[in-house]
Amino acid sequence: MTLLGASHTDLGATFSTHGGREVVDHYGRPAVAHRAVRNGVGLIEMGYGIISIEGTDRLEYVDNIVSNRVPEQNGMGCYALLLDPQGRIESDCHIYNAGERLLLFTPPATVSDIVEDWSQKVFVQDVEITDLSDAFGVFGIHGPQSTEKVASVLNHAGAPEPELTFERGSMGDAGVTVIASDNPTGEEGYEVICGADDAEVVYDTLLNHGLNAAPFGYQTWDSLTCEAGTPLFETELDGQIPNTLGARYALDFEKGCFVGQEVVSKVENRGRPSSRLVGLTTDDLVAAGQTVTVDGSAVGEITRAVESPSLDEPIALGMLEFGTSPTNVEIETEHGTVSASGIELPFVTASAESLRIPQYETTEPPAE
Repeated sequence: MTLLGASHTDLGATFSTHGGREVVDHYGRPAVAHRAVRNGVGLIEMGYGIISIEGTDRLEYVDNIVSNRVPEQNGMGCYALLLDPQGRIESDCHIYNAGERLLLFTPPATVSDIVEDWSQKVFVQDVEITDLSDAFGVFGIHGPQSTEKVASVLNHAGAPEPELTFERGSMGDAGVTVIASDNPTGEEGYEVICGADDAEVVYDTLLNHGLNAAPFGYQTWDSLTCEAGTPLFETELDGQIPNTLGARYALDFEKGCFVGQEVVSKVENRGRPSSRLVGLTTDDLVAAGQTVTVDGSAVGEITRAVESPSLDEPIALGMLEFGTSPTNVEIETEHGTVSASGIELPFVTASAESLRIPQYETTEPPAE
């Protein structure tokens, strides 16, 4: 659950459950908070699962499981996927080399399964796996002024660069680690990690000291990441094969074997996945799970849909059969058929492009 219930309540927060953890849904006006992030800088408490992997065999052990190469250098990170033997995504994660241990930041709903599964597979390796989700507070700073915000409150270090590198410093009397994000909101961004006991002080510093930041919750996170074209585990990734999502940023085709690699490589060598993630503008707001059709035939479904505060119109992400032109499609809703048209991702070009935006090396019919 959130470490800062009272502080969020004082700001007018409404709470929801995200991956089994209590998080802030919004502070009353999520669209206003969305525009505040796009125009300046915003602050969100993140609800990650956090796993520590220690021991002399930690690098080799994790590298043999995940889809990307684990960084060997202290202060570096990567984005990776955990796949089942059939190549389907069981979780995504960010992996950071923190010197004597690796830290994995995962969706909260997957952390317990990962810890249990990995612990059972440790045999003769020197590896210790621990759930540290309750030991840390993690805060996201996003927006075109996020670098200035971090610089205004971070002591003994500068804002890290490039993406997924980190620096250690302090905010007030609290020690913190600041990570340069991979821009999931389509804006420059950072994540600030501190001990759970320091969470109140660090949050207050980020909110009120130096350059002020606007608080926002997961409803705004959803609309920001949708506009940026960033696939999320809960809505797009879960159960998919990485190729269908254009998740090349999370894959290293040159590293040794990892779980699910055979399937991923077969689809890659075939040259085209079965489906792909597309952006759609719609005539009316639709909902996740609704069917996308062309000439009355089903060609996919909506994964996420929001009323875009930046564009002032409904937008959606959908998984469509490969080869389907998204120029003129329809979405079947409980109130009738809604027309939609494809749009090149991202929906909104802001201060930084999400590194997780789908990338396909195959040729598709152009969106109009």
